[in-house]
Amino acid sequence: MLDTGPTTPNVPGAGTLLQLLRDGAPRTRSELAGVTGLARSTVTARIDALLASGLIGPAGEAASTGGRPPTTFAFQPSAKVALGADLGATHGRLAITDLVGTVLAATNADLDIAAGPQTCLDWIIDQGRQLLSDVGRTTQDLLGIGIGLPGPVEHSTGRAVNPPIMPGWDGFDVAEYVSTRFAGPVLVDNDVNIMALGEHFTQWPEADHLLFVKAATGIGCGIISENQVFRGAQGAAGDMGHIRVAGEDGPPCRCGNTGCLEAVASGAAIAGQLSEQGITAHGALDVVELARSGSVPALRLIRQAGRDIGEVLAAAVNLLNPSIIVIGGSLALAGDHLLAGVREVIYQRSLPLATQHLRIVQSRTGEPGGAIGAGVMVINHGLSPQRIDALVTNGVPRG
Repeated sequence: MLDTGPTTPNVPGAGTLLQLLRDGAPRTRSELAGVTGLARSTVTARIDALLASGLIGPAGEAASTGGRPPTTFAFQPSAKVALGADLGATHGRLAITDLVGTVLAATNADLDIAAGPQTCLDWIIDQGRQLLSDVGRTTQDLLGIGIGLPGPVEHSTGRAVNPPIMPGWDGFDVAEYVSTRFAGPVLVDNDVNIMALGEHFTQWPEADHLLFVKAATGIGCGIISENQVFRGAQGAAGDMGHIRVAGEDGPPCRCGNTGCLEAVASGAAIAGQLSEQGITAHGALDVVELARSGSVPALRLIRQAGRDIGEVLAAAVNLLNPSIIVIGGSLALAGDHLLAGVREVIYQRSLPLATQHLRIVQSRTGEPGGAIGAGVMVINHGLSPQRIDALVTNGVPRG
C-alpha cells in the first residue's frame, strides 16, 4: 500500500489528479501542483501511486527552463478495458473499449430480448470473453461491464422493473448473474441512457445539457444535465414514449393507457398504420426501407411522427432548456423527414429564449452508440475520484 498523504473532502486526492490528466495532455509535477494547490511533495506521492496503478505513465520531458528538464506524465488509456453491451428488443451489440471510449473490438447479433435473461446474458458473457481474447486481454483487465436494457431499470440495483417487452426480466439480478463470471463491477441502465452517454462522450463533450431521443420500436429519451445522466428518483426519467400526445384518444398503448407517443409515432405504430393501408410493414426497419424507396405514405407518416415527437419535446425544451437534441434509433435512418417534423414543431411551440441556440441533429454514433455508452458508464464509474482514491490508498482492486 502506498502512502499518498492525507485526503479530505477539501484536499484533492490522487483521483482528482487523474481527472486532470484524463484529457490526454502531459503535465509536470509542478503544473499539477499549481493547478491543485497541493505541495510538491504531496503531488509526487500521488503521482507515484497513480504510476503504480498503471493508469498514468511518463510522457517524456518538458522544455527546460534551466537545469534538468522536468518529466511529464499522461493518462494511459490502455491500462484497462471496459465491456459495453446494448440489448434491444431484437438485437445485441457488444464492444470492448479502452479508457477513452475507443472501440477495440465489437460484435452484434440478432437476439430476442423475450428469450429471457439467462439466454441474453450468456450471450454477453460468451461473446465478451471472445472479444477480450481477440484484443489480447483477460477478464482481469476489465474495469467493469456496462449493460443497457430496453425497458425501465432501477439503476441503483441494476434490476429491470415491469419491463413490458421483457418477459422473465422483472426483478432479475442482472449484475449478480454477470459478476459471478467476470471480474469488476457490473452496471445496468436503460438503453436510451447509455445511448445518450455514448453520444455525449464521443461527439458533444462540450455540451452540458443534451437530450438523446431514440425513435425505434419504442420511443425514449436520455437526459444529460450538467454532464451527468439525469435518472430521476427511481430511474424512470426520460420515459417520454408514454406521454400522451395532445388530441389523441387512441390507439391503446402497451402500458395500458391510450394516445401515448409510442402508440402513435414509434416504428411499430407506423408499421401498423401502413399495414392498415395495405402496405406490408412488420416493424421499424420495414418503415425505413419503404421511406428510402420513396414510399409517399411512409414518408408522410414519418414526417407526422416527427411532429408528434416534437410536440412532446417542445415541453421538454421549455422545462429543461437543452443545448442539443440528438435524434437516434432506427427511424432516424429514414433520412431528414423525421428530423424535419421534430424541428418544425419545436421551433414553433418552444420559447424563443430556449431555442435561441438550440441544435437539433441526427445521431453521429449510430448503431454502436449504445455499446460505447455502456462502456463509458463503466469508465466514468471506475475512474471517479472516489474510486481512484480508494484504489491507491486502500489497495482496492482496480475497477
